Amino acid sequence: MGDQAILEKPQATADDEEGSKRRQIIDGARAVFLSKGFDAASMNDIARAAGVSKGTLYVYFNDKEQLFDAIVAQECEAQAEGIFDLDPADHDVGAVLTRLGVAYVEFLCRPEKASAIRTVIAIADRMPEVGRKFYEAGPARGIARLADYLAAQVAAGVLVIEDCQIAAAQFMEASHAALFKPIVFNFATTAPSRQQVERGVRIAVEVFLAAYRTPAKS
Repeated sequence: MGDQAILEKPQATADDEEGSKRRQIIDGARAVFLSKGFDAASMNDIARAAGVSKGTLYVYFNDKEQLFDAIVAQECEAQAEGIFDLDPADHDVGAVLTRLGVAYVEFLCRPEKASAIRTVIAIADRMPEVGRKFYEAGPARGIARLADYLAAQVAAGVLVIEDCQIAAAQFMEASHAALFKPIVFNFATTAPSRQQVERGVRIAVEVFLAAYRTPAKS
C-alpha cells in the first residue's frame, strides 16, 4: 500500500506541473493575441510573454493556430460555467432569466472578452473552423441550455413557446441590446455599470414574459 502511494505521487505531481505549465503558456498567448492580434503574433512573442523557452512551447503546442484553439475552448468553458446552470424544476421564469441575463451580460461585456471575440471574428473568414468551434462551444451551447430550460417550462404549462431555440436566442440578444455592441466596436471603452445591465435585462425579461407567458385563466 505504502509503495503504491509512493509510486503514484510523482505521477500526480508531474500532471499538476504539466497542467500549470500549459495554463501559463495559454495565459501568455492570450495576452499576445489581444495586444497584437492573431496575424502579428509570433511563437517567439508567445514564448517570451509566457516566460518559457520556445522549445518548451512546442512541447505543448504545434503552432499558434492550436494555441488559439485552446484559448477559444477555455473562453467558451468559462462562459458556460455557472451562467447556464439552470434548474428545470424552478418555474419562476422571471427570476431565472434575470439571474442568467445579468451574469451573461456582465461576462460578455468585459473589455477583455470583447477583445477575444473581435480576434475570432477577424480570423473567421480565413480560418472558418475557428469561428465554427467558437460558436458551437460558446453561443450555441448557451442557447441550447436555455432552450432546454424553456422547453421544461412549456411542458410544465408555465410558458407557451413555438420554438424554444429561437426564444432562447431572442432573450440572449435582447439582454445585451445597446450594451455589448458599443464595447465590441470600441465605442465604449468601459463595461456597462451594474445598474445599466440590470435595467437592460429587466426590460428583456418583461418583453419575454409578455410574449411567452401562459395567459392567466379568466
